[in-house]
Amino acid sequence: MRSISHVYPNPGKEQIYMVPKMQGIAATWIDVEDHQFDPPASKLILELVYKPKNGLPSDQTAVSQEEAKLAIVLDVYEDRLAHSKYFGGDKFTSADLTHLPNLYYLMATPAKRLFDHLFDHRPHVGAWCNDIMSRPAWTKVVEMVEKAKV
Repeated sequence: MRSISHVYPNPGKEQIYMVPKMQGIAATWIDVEDHQFDPPASKLILELVYKPKNGLPSDQTAVSQEEAKLAIVLDVYEDRLAHSKYFGGDKFTSADLTHLPNLYYLMATPAKRLFDHLFDHRPHVGAWCNDIMSRPAWTKVVEMVEKAKV
């Protein structure tokens, strides 16, 4: 993903910074998503989306544990987003993009109660989620996914 952003920039809509310091900031937040946000989010999606979809009961202990882990990450996110519109700074970057698939499942599925509980009372996180989830390219992806479900 990082390489593609550099090889195929979209003039005026680049998801990368050319300034090394800003590249480093965005790269750090990509790593935070990968190592801190994704693990509890993925486990919650397993428990709250995939297991019920396949007729299996959710493990409520696991749900509680992963919610607690995700809440800690979201507190860090709230602090960061209080100082910048996006994780990489003033523009949408791959650091924000990497969150979209998990956010989709947490927001647009039976797990939505989780979104309401964990995301909405953090105003900067909530605003950031609404912003990136409403991007035209992402809404097209969601339309394709929804159409494929039918």
